[in-house]
Amino acid sequence: MAGPTADPVHQGVLALPIYLDYAATTPVDPQVAASLSQYLNQGGVFGNPASTTHSFGLTAARAVESARAQVAALLGADPREIIWTSGATEANNLALFGVMRANLRRGRHLITGHTEHKAVLDVCRRLEREGCTVTWLDPEPDGLIPPERVAAALRPDTVLVSLMHVNNETGVIHDLAAIGEITRARGVLLHVDAAQSAGKLPIDLQVLPVDLLSLSAHKLYGPKGVGALYVRQYPVRVRLEPLLYGGGQERGLRAGTLPTHQIVALGEACRIAGETMADEQARIRNQRDRLWQAWSALEDVVLNGHPERRVAGILNVSFTGLPAEALLAALPDLAVATGSACTSASQESSHVLRAMGCDEFRARGAVRFSLGRYTTDAEVDYTARAVAAAVNRLRELSPLWALRRHGLDHRAVDWTALP
Repeated sequence: MAGPTADPVHQGVLALPIYLDYAATTPVDPQVAASLSQYLNQGGVFGNPASTTHSFGLTAARAVESARAQVAALLGADPREIIWTSGATEANNLALFGVMRANLRRGRHLITGHTEHKAVLDVCRRLEREGCTVTWLDPEPDGLIPPERVAAALRPDTVLVSLMHVNNETGVIHDLAAIGEITRARGVLLHVDAAQSAGKLPIDLQVLPVDLLSLSAHKLYGPKGVGALYVRQYPVRVRLEPLLYGGGQERGLRAGTLPTHQIVALGEACRIAGETMADEQARIRNQRDRLWQAWSALEDVVLNGHPERRVAGILNVSFTGLPAEALLAALPDLAVATGSACTSASQESSHVLRAMGCDEFRARGAVRFSLGRYTTDAEVDYTARAVAAAVNRLRELSPLWALRRHGLDHRAVDWTALP
């Protein structure tokens, strides 16, 4: 089966199926793939970076440190503040468990939002079972958590606030600068899940008052299985309890032999992102807006999330009268999602949209379209037409849409029981 074109320059080329699920994962950039392959076999740099008694290990160690500098440069951080992990999930675990377990004498209270990724929500639930208290913040209907809501939740025993930069389902961008000013003034640490923002939004940790930040390579055109955690050293030195022991790698915070090939690839992905981010995101934003312009002309189509404070590549839309699964089934040539990839197997509607106050009808009708580096104008035009045609066709067959057209309240109907 043919895949989508890998060259955004050839805007007239169209190959099916079309990949519009970049928020779930991204294809590895060809330059990243080339760097990855140079650190695997006998002819490349395959040594253990911890083996400092010979040139094989020393060469690998230098490559690891070069990649650390590349990641730090993308974030405006010191390379010594970058800790390698297996991805954003492990980085989130290390940040939350690490901070709370290392600061038990200081307090057992942390704050997070109901719209966080499961990699944060599930950790917080586990911390509750370990004796911590969690304050769960609700967002506004547009998905934003106001900084003053964070301020009101702070207590004398609050140790940590964990809020994502960009929501993975709606693309909403939280005001980290304002939230960070509040936490810094109160001596509370701020952790940020930046899996959806690193490489897509400018991040300068020399200015931004964030103390810990998680990212994942496969969200920015690197390989799966590697990520990083930024841990601030100045002016606040963050104390962490490790998750893994044995070997003392990464200043004792993350034991285990470093995967040089993956780390180098993450560094290269960050280098490319830093060079291409501005132009790339402008192009993607234009493509996203073209999709929304085409679909907003349809009757009863709702944008989920703030209309302006959202990342370029994510468009979450509810098509009234249609369950998302029915629409996706009618569009086999489009690879899109109904929510987070980590919860796609669940039959429940999006916890993010429910937290925003969306009723079940709107939440179950939501589809996330996420665009990226290799999305072409031809693919966008095809998608705009195909979705509009499918919506019109399916609505003619939908009993829920018939209720809507006759002025009846569809929300009073058990729509899951309808044929």
